[in-house]
Amino acid sequence: MKAMIFAAGRGERMRPLTDSCPKPLLKVRGRPLIVWQILSLVRAGITEIVINHAHLGQMIEDTLGDGSRFGARLLYSPEGTALETAGGIAQARHLLGEQPFIAVSGDIWCPHFDYSELLTVLEDEDPWGKPLPEDQRDMAWLYLVKNPPFHPEGDFALNNFALANEGQPKLTFANIGVYRPQMFDGIPPGTHAKLGPLLRQYADQGRIGGDVYRGEWHNVGTIDQLEALNLPPQGNRP
Repeated sequence: MKAMIFAAGRGERMRPLTDSCPKPLLKVRGRPLIVWQILSLVRAGITEIVINHAHLGQMIEDTLGDGSRFGARLLYSPEGTALETAGGIAQARHLLGEQPFIAVSGDIWCPHFDYSELLTVLEDEDPWGKPLPEDQRDMAWLYLVKNPPFHPEGDFALNNFALANEGQPKLTFANIGVYRPQMFDGIPPGTHAKLGPLLRQYADQGRIGGDVYRGEWHNVGTIDQLEALNLPPQGNRP
């Protein structure tokens, strides 16, 4: 299975840090955010990784290189201007192939997430081993987390491992998921397109699976958050 890491965002709320450094290269505990993700993927045996970029994208390529020092093979999908999440996937389709792939944001910090859990979540057969018709197969599988303070209303409800647009309680999309590439057939490369509307469309059809991740997870969106993550552990503070 291949993976894609989203690294094209401008990171407006992280300015002035992101004026001279792409947000995914900001460091948490001595290591760039995106490198935490690369190493977690490699630990799960996922070594072919596509990275899209726009703002200061050459700096990302210069810093990460071909990925060999991480045990990975990195490929890059440059965007003149950020194409949003679904648009970024459509632009990188030729690099991702025709099998389900993992996609994750490059600015989240979840150091203990086990990506090997995602290798078999999209099934082509029912529990009895009978092939499922294509129109009954899940098109994506997403992880949800407890609603963070900046997003108290959540995104999706979860009913028996199926995402729903309606219902309570709602949880927040963790920006970690597996997708069938066919989801993006209707988006021409170079198009700006958000992922949310596409997910909601398939959730209405009952074709988005999911689960809750209860481990440590941070969407690093402000300088205060970054500084808090870089504080010494409680017991080591002076």
